[in-house]
Amino acid sequence: MRNVIRQTDGRDFAAVESLLARLFDVMLIALGAVVASLLFTPDAGYRTLESNFVLFDMALALLLLPWFGVYDSWRGRSKWRLAINVVFGWIVVQACGLVMMFLLHRTALMSRLWCVSWTVLTAVGIVASRLLVHAVLGRLRRAGRNLRMVAVVGAGSHCNSVIANIAGSPAAGFRAVATFNTGGDTDLGAHGLPSFACLHEFADWVRREKVDEVWLALRMSDESTVLRVLDEFSDDLVNLRFIPDVRSLVMFDRNVVDLIGSPAINLVASPMTPYALMQKALFDRLFASAILLVLAPLMLSIAVAIKVTSKGPALFTQRRKGADGRVFRIYKFRSMRLHTEQPGVVRQATRGDPRVTRLGAFLRRTSLDELPQFFNVLRGEMSVVGPRPHAIEHDDEYRSVVDGYIHRYRIKPGITGWAQINGFRGETDQIEKMRGRVEHDLYYLRNWSFGLDMRIVMATVVKGLVDRNAY
Repeated sequence: MRNVIRQTDGRDFAAVESLLARLFDVMLIALGAVVASLLFTPDAGYRTLESNFVLFDMALALLLLPWFGVYDSWRGRSKWRLAINVVFGWIVVQACGLVMMFLLHRTALMSRLWCVSWTVLTAVGIVASRLLVHAVLGRLRRAGRNLRMVAVVGAGSHCNSVIANIAGSPAAGFRAVATFNTGGDTDLGAHGLPSFACLHEFADWVRREKVDEVWLALRMSDESTVLRVLDEFSDDLVNLRFIPDVRSLVMFDRNVVDLIGSPAINLVASPMTPYALMQKALFDRLFASAILLVLAPLMLSIAVAIKVTSKGPALFTQRRKGADGRVFRIYKFRSMRLHTEQPGVVRQATRGDPRVTRLGAFLRRTSLDELPQFFNVLRGEMSVVGPRPHAIEHDDEYRSVVDGYIHRYRIKPGITGWAQINGFRGETDQIEKMRGRVEHDLYYLRNWSFGLDMRIVMATVVKGLVDRNAY
């Protein structure tokens, strides 16, 4: 009975914590609006209109922000992903508020400087508050407070790996306290935890010690053990989590998805969730629009220079494969003299290639020839960051000799990528170079995050525009 009461009290505390977080976010929205007004004071006529806008957004935040999971438990999960969810959710709230004001024909009367500054200040405030709270919780957990006790079911390297991950992440707030060794060994393991060979004894100990969670670190084939554990704890309010050992099977992730009502584990599937793809697409469109707007004079100058210095069109197009193998036309500034290729054969540019014009050599060395690809990004055919697309003839050649090459098609190709900022750029005259490029592309697919995209973009700007391998 005490165990049930303790678990219920914990759930009530979590509910109170979630409610307080929502109220605090609403307060930060109002505070951000006030600070923006003090910094960028609008005319007196704006005050009533903007107050109504703020109140409307506060109500929208209570309704919409929970959809982005920002009030769920993030114990053991990426805090940067939480920050991205918070910012994206707040932008959606603001967008809905602006749509409502537009429908009421009030946007023309609103101070745009105030609105933008309010949006930025509130986003910074909410993210900073979240990171501060989790930093404080992390210190408490490292000091041994605010921990959830975990008993692990399993045996062998996978079970040891799960226990090691718990011990190596003290800020996550979990502590391994015991194991049920499915191999039958009751000796203390390498981690010095009490070990049980009898399930009933293990379950009694979990109840007696009021353990919060039981993690099942088992093979996919251990269905009978999973069912036994589920049956044993069927009347207990203990969190049961299955962490299957699928390391030898998965290509990209171990995400559990809902597939027409049934849970499914992705073994080889798209490495990015629909939400991640939506984030990436939104950033791509905004970034490409800004680049094209800012660099339009430069691109026009390059086009004129190409036309003046050599015969032929300013743009070069070529068929490439994009996401899911769909073929599209990629745009580049022409850097070579007009020449005829043999059907079905595409020669890569080599160092000192006589086909490359003097201006073209400069454009290729500085990557300025790639700028028209931002039109491909706007068309939804490419992404700012992703695996670089190759000529179709090269795709057909390498997919049969480089392991994992086909998986580059699982997301949109990019203007820059993880392989390019790590030196795998330019001619792939050796199979080892292509293998290295593909390995880096697969690493990107497995470890994608919005933060990694920003890191690649910054590295491209800092060091990627001029490269000795680009010719």
